[in-house]
Amino acid sequence: MAATLAYRKPDWIGIGFAIVLTLVIVVPLIVVGTWAFTNVWRYPSLIPQEFGLRFWNQTLARADVWSSISTSLTLSFTVTALSALICLPAAYAFARLDFPGRNLLFFSFLAGHAFPKFGLLVAIAGIFLQLNLIGTFWGVVLIQLVGTLLFMIWIPVAAFQAVDRRMEEAARDVGASPLRVFWSITLPQAGPTIAAAILLSFVGTFYETEGAWLIGAPQVRTLPVLMISFINNQPVIQYGAVLSVLLWVPSFIALLFARRVVNSGSFARGFGG
Repeated sequence: MAATLAYRKPDWIGIGFAIVLTLVIVVPLIVVGTWAFTNVWRYPSLIPQEFGLRFWNQTLARADVWSSISTSLTLSFTVTALSALICLPAAYAFARLDFPGRNLLFFSFLAGHAFPKFGLLVAIAGIFLQLNLIGTFWGVVLIQLVGTLLFMIWIPVAAFQAVDRRMEEAARDVGASPLRVFWSITLPQAGPTIAAAILLSFVGTFYETEGAWLIGAPQVRTLPVLMISFINNQPVIQYGAVLSVLLWVPSFIALLFARRVVNSGSFARGFGG
């Protein structure tokens, strides 16, 4: 009985940690979201004196905003397509083949996430400077490809490993070609998880800031880079707040479509086979 009561005792440390974490994450989002729909908000008032969409109209009327949106979308589509073309065949090989140096090579793809990112970017920027890639679209593409490896290798490997091999063997036994087996058996089972990885890579590229700023500025200006510029240089905070809210949209979509993968533990299991 005593053990049961002890088990039911609230974990106040965990509850306190959850409350603090919620405040740290949610309160800044509420403040930024409020600023985006505020016309007038003066200190020391706790709530805005006037709500409105005036700064949405002003922000969306700027040519540099639409140019940065176009640049971000073009970069995200290009990087995601190249990442899928390079990483998905590699993920299939890691999941299904056994070759010398397999584990070492697999984890080398993730090495970029094991060290401070900005230091790695500075080192790469020195190489890109010699190759005349600083301030170019393709220079930003290459630097952002590094950030997609975690999603486009780790998650698809888990997806291919989770495919029912007995169904593939049964299809081969009745005469199906390897391509037909992959198209009809393997891809339908691994496809939803791979689609989530692609979506996460797209969104991660859309948000990527450090590489785009270090390699692309000032010629290549993405939406996150422009948002930082607005926050640092504009006397009106609402411009940056509006762009922040715009940046929430792809994240929200990615969360809706990818939560099944994250909750199922595919990301955490990774190279478990």
